[in-house]
This record gives sequence, structure tokens and C-alpha cells, in this order.
Amino acid sequence: MNSWMTRAAAPLALAMAAGLAGCGGISDLTRERVARSETSVQQAQQTIGNSEQGAIELQRAKESLEGARKAMKDGNEQLTERYAQLAQLDAELAVSKSQSASARKAADDMLASIKTLRQEAERSSTAPADRERTTLDTQSDDPR
Repeated sequence: MNSWMTRAAAPLALAMAAGLAGCGGISDLTRERVARSETSVQQAQQTIGNSEQGAIELQRAKESLEGARKAMKDGNEQLTERYAQLAQLDAELAVSKSQSASARKAADDMLASIKTLRQEAERSSTAPADRERTTLDTQSDDPR
């Protein structure tokens, strides 16, 4: 009976040990995700620069990346994966917010230019009529 239990328990123990060993290591896929997240955060930093738009999201991305690095060091693949994904998403959001703010500013500048051009066009279209009236008024005052 002892030999039966030993024979049945040995494969089970081997399977459990292999499962636990797999949990302790970080897969290449997860390491690649962390590397992609690092790249995304660096690119976001370059895109945003010192802009206020997207700064909060960039800071969250950096914090998530640090969490991913710590979880990877601790051997927690699931947490590493989660933090790496959050870092990448926050970096993308930071870039989007920054680009949106830039586009909004460009649109506002364009509207201000259009307004200025319209005002100048109105002035120049009314100016000859005013000059003509002034000339006519001057001529009617002339006693000749």
C-alpha cells in the first residue's frame, strides 16, 4: 500500500513543483511587455516635455512602471503584467491629452487669426465709402 501511495503521489508532487516553479519566474512575454511599457513612457516624456497637459497621466505611468519592475523583481508575473499594461495605457493617455491640448491651441489661434482678418476686411471695405462721403461732403461745402 505504501508503494501505491508513493507511485500516485510522486507525479502529483512533481506536477505541483513544476507549477510552483513556473509561478516564481517571469515569462519572456511579460518581460517584453515591461520593455514596451518603458519605451512608451520614455516616448511620452519626450512628447510631453514640460507641458502641463498629460503630466498627471505621465506621472501615473512612471509609478506603474516602477510597480511593474518591483513585481518582476519579486517574481510576481500577474502583477508585473498588470502594472506594465497600466504604465503603457497611462503613457498613451498622457500623449493623447498633450496632443489634444496642442490641437485645441492651434484651433484657437486659427480662429483668432480669422477674426482679425475679418475685422481688417470690414475696415478696408468701409474705408473707401467713408472717404467718398467725406469727399462729397467737402465738395458740397465748396461755394463754386
